[in-house]
Amino acid sequence: MSAATTRSRTQRTPRTPDRLCAEAIGLARAAAEEAAAPGVVGEHVEVVVEGDRVVTHLFECKEMGYRGWRWAVTVARASRAKVVTLDETVLLPGPDALLAPEWVPWSERLRPGDMGPGDLLPTDAEDLRLEPGYSGEDEPPPNSVLSEDMAERVEAEDAEVTAGAPADLSVAPARGSLAAIADELGLRRARVLSRYGLHTAADRWEEAYGPKTAMAQAAPAPCVSCGFLVPIGGSLGQAFGVCANEFGPADGRVVSLSYGCGGHSEAAVMPKPPRPAPPVLDETKVDVLPLRPAPDSGSVLPVGVGEDLGHS
Repeated sequence: MSAATTRSRTQRTPRTPDRLCAEAIGLARAAAEEAAAPGVVGEHVEVVVEGDRVVTHLFECKEMGYRGWRWAVTVARASRAKVVTLDETVLLPGPDALLAPEWVPWSERLRPGDMGPGDLLPTDAEDLRLEPGYSGEDEPPPNSVLSEDMAERVEAEDAEVTAGAPADLSVAPARGSLAAIADELGLRRARVLSRYGLHTAADRWEEAYGPKTAMAQAAPAPCVSCGFLVPIGGSLGQAFGVCANEFGPADGRVVSLSYGCGGHSEAAVMPKPPRPAPPVLDETKVDVLPLRPAPDSGSVLPVGVGEDLGHS
């Protein structure tokens, strides 16, 4: 039988604990009670062989909040010695111990809306959502359309419309320079959104306010034809805009052009309120009525008629 086979069989065979170390339960309990609070060390659970003349005694833990944990006291004995000595005492979780969840870095635990006033959110130097902005020299490369000849022509054109020579101006004209173009495009920043950052932002916005949402499915028309849609610049403006309807569910948020809601400006135009018909009777005019009837109205008898009829 080879030495490797003998070694593998020996490793699979459970070791027999040292007798003196296994019998040192009292020494192990005393060490556990000295490290723990009074009354929290429970019954002896088992003996675990750690090595030659090294064993660990496990005791139940009755500490509140440490359900399933065990006090582990390791004892050892030197070769040919009859005295067992204490090695270490520690509290370890058992098979059914109540454990805290696995630790997750703050960068992975952070969720939208967690930031408050005064909080700072650092970004990684190698964040895939960002890429370096324009940081090259202001001079155009030789192969660029903005060659030196073109730049001189541009400066000459500027000199004709500006007051004085370009050398006399406090700020030299920057027309046609790469820096001016970068400023116009918003690229003169340390870092700008990368293609990956643009795609992730677009996916996130479309998931929240996109054509597949329940609101968009029931909408009478998409946002692309809504008068409350505010266009945005850049490449994202081809697919997104900002809602400006204060009564809409996405007011002030970036929405997909295919999104929609019941607040569409052209979905339902409110009819004009009906105007009442002119009144038949003019109730605004005042008719003057006399308190006494006029003599010629036929309601007043002439003088002497009452006497002829025998009236006084």
